[in-house]
Amino acid sequence: MNVFWHRRDLRPDDNRGLARAAAADESVVPLFVLDPTVLDHASPVRVATLLEALEDLRSQYRDRGSDLLVVRGEASAAVPEVAAEYDATTVVWNEDYSGLARERDRAVRAALEDEGIAAESLHDAIHHEPGSITPNQGDHYSVFSYFWKKWRDRDKREPAVEPDADDLAAVSGEPIPTLSDLGFDEPEATPPTVTTAAARERVADFCSGPIYDYADRRDYPAESGTSRLSPQLKWGTIGPRELYVATERAAERAESDDDRESVREFQRQLAWREFYAHVLAFNPETVTEDFSGYENDIEWRDDPDALAAWQAGETGCPIVDAGMRQLQAEGWMHNRVRMLVASFLTKDLLLDWRAGYDWFRRTLADHDTANDVGGWQWAASTGTDAQPYFRVFNPMKQGREYDPDAEYIREYVPEFADASPAEIHGWHELSDAERKRIAPDYPAPIVDHAARREQAIAMFERARDDS
Repeated sequence: MNVFWHRRDLRPDDNRGLARAAAADESVVPLFVLDPTVLDHASPVRVATLLEALEDLRSQYRDRGSDLLVVRGEASAAVPEVAAEYDATTVVWNEDYSGLARERDRAVRAALEDEGIAAESLHDAIHHEPGSITPNQGDHYSVFSYFWKKWRDRDKREPAVEPDADDLAAVSGEPIPTLSDLGFDEPEATPPTVTTAAARERVADFCSGPIYDYADRRDYPAESGTSRLSPQLKWGTIGPRELYVATERAAERAESDDDRESVREFQRQLAWREFYAHVLAFNPETVTEDFSGYENDIEWRDDPDALAAWQAGETGCPIVDAGMRQLQAEGWMHNRVRMLVASFLTKDLLLDWRAGYDWFRRTLADHDTANDVGGWQWAASTGTDAQPYFRVFNPMKQGREYDPDAEYIREYVPEFADASPAEIHGWHELSDAERKRIAPDYPAPIVDHAARREQAIAMFERARDDS
């Protein structure tokens, strides 16, 4: 027998590692390990979506006459134990790219070697493995536009062949633990459904219409202009090759050059995910360290009250607070708003990006280490291909531009139910008396954007030693 160890690939279809295990003329035992070392970095909302995806994966295996074994324990002990129990000759898995995951995998590989069991890993979550798209000098690109040109022009693999019932071992697993069993509370947020069926439904809906308006409408949070596939991609309930094929078919159905370009823009966002995976694979320390160093340390402020106001959506900046409250309610936030709240934390509140990253890690259902670290360091002007430090988002202007009728803001900030768009977007300019009349329970701005913008630029110039 062979064991296939699932991690962030919770699907039987378009799964390269599973296909490889099934192609060896051995019955495959599907396995997932609830590793406490990994769960120490998890959160209720993420574990809730994980357990939902595991139940769905188990159901898909049972439909094929097999089952998913879900065991608890350190992977370096649990994986060899399961392999030995089923007299497996090989354990196969798909690669992950965070430092924590790679340390875990090295330990599992060593433990299997000690038991005389072969280990094999494949690249599945991304189309082009780290080290395959490189500049003439160095291990990886640090400027996305160059990476994108090569990513776009490289051939993509076809979806991996799914196993059938004859490929799978007739095993029977124990019940999957609950949140409470694992020591987690119920999440405050109501996360999206994370299953293969839900992922495919999202892809079908998106590629049947919204993808053709993606380039023009993706930045408007009140609209359904994005795919909202990030939680599915996080847990791999749909394969990247299956998704890419769906986008290529959408491009073939496009009725105009603009439609085709919009599909290309969505594919470009998929390439961003891979770009950040490549960066993290070669720079695992960037989870806690700046990618782009400055001559001097950045003088981030220590202000717990400001951080708490940001986390709670009580900063007095309407578009920022709407985003933070959407995060609380759904475990998800629109991407344009993610950029705004990150810029606000680092450039208006002058707080360390690591505090924001940690909050996203705890509250996002789709938290992905590479993507979130890359996004936060971009906003903080410390990462690869980052926002230049002197370009600071004006959140009020961004609110007017991307939520002109304040629909998104009113949805998540009910204090503004009776306020006009002009009053909402001009909140920072109103008198205390006007604010009390319009939305008495909503706070005044905790910072002055214009003043903080100047402070942020000065802070970065000191770090650069621009003297």
